[in-house]
Amino acid sequence: MLEKIFGEVANKELVELALTHPSFPKENNLNPLECYERLEFFGDSVLKLVSSKLLFERYPEYPEGELSKIRSILVSDAILSKIAFEIGIDKLIKLGPTEEKQGGRSRESNLACSLEALLGAYYLNGKIAEIEVFIDKYLMPFSEDIDTHFEKYNAKDILQQYTQSIDKTLPEYRTVGMHGPAHKPEFEVEVFWQGKVVATAKGKSKKEAQQNCAYEACLKLGAINRTDD
Repeated sequence: MLEKIFGEVANKELVELALTHPSFPKENNLNPLECYERLEFFGDSVLKLVSSKLLFERYPEYPEGELSKIRSILVSDAILSKIAFEIGIDKLIKLGPTEEKQGGRSRESNLACSLEALLGAYYLNGKIAEIEVFIDKYLMPFSEDIDTHFEKYNAKDILQQYTQSIDKTLPEYRTVGMHGPAHKPEFEVEVFWQGKVVATAKGKSKKEAQQNCAYEACLKLGAINRTDD
């Protein structure tokens, strides 16, 4: 799948490194640098540069603040992990045995970090044009929904601002259940405020479940108005 997207590369070791989680060298007594962390650091900048360029071109009438708001969600772990699943990174990533048993193959942060590292690896292999095509095809379609339903994606911040404006307290999220197999879990989360449960929701990760829960809480409390999904 990766070769179909980015083509052949001269330095395949970089691509392999981008698919190596930090737990792999740690649990196999290897050099701790033999993982994706350095490439992730570099790839994060590549991702932001290319996505910024594409947003700049797609929304010529938007000021800097609006573009920044969209980009902050666009490059989040929640979005990147969805793309990582779509192109099969979850099947390719190398994990240490413990991380594997703990469901690391489906962990949002692992997949997002590996995807960023891959962008760094392919950039260093001269695949700049291919990276832009990839981001335009897989990432940019999310920008329209983010722009239209920004409150849904930013619900945790909105809920926090709302509760603090009422009584200067913060909502509390509690994981109340986890269902399904370890490699594909579904989390159930409730948000607690002023001595009661305000809302309950599910998600493919704790972060997604919390965001969904916050959105439902905001709707119930009137902090935001429901829009057509």
